[in-house]
Amino acid sequence: MLTPRPYRLVGRERGAGRPAPRRSVDPMERRKVAYAVMMGTCLILFVLAGTVVVHFSTAAALVMALVAMVLPPLAAIVANRGWQRRD
Repeated sequence: MLTPRPYRLVGRERGAGRPAPRRSVDPMERRKVAYAVMMGTCLILFVLAGTVVVHFSTAAALVMALVAMVLPPLAAIVANRGWQRRD
C-alpha cells in the first residue's frame, strides 16, 4: 500500500509566509492622485449633467452641475494641504 505524501501548497516558496514589506507612499504623490480623482469626477459630472441627465431631469442636472462647481476649490485645498509657506 502506498503511503500518502504530505500536502504541500503549490507556489509557496521560502519566506512566503511573511508579509511583503509595505511601500511607503509619498504624501505629494497621494495628493496628486486625490486631485486628479476629484477633477476627473468634476469633469464627468459636468459632461453627464449637460449631455445625458438634462434630458431626463433638469433639477438633477442642475444639482450635478452645482456639485461639479464646488469640487475644483476642494481639489485645490486637498492638493495644497500640508504645505508650509516659506515667506
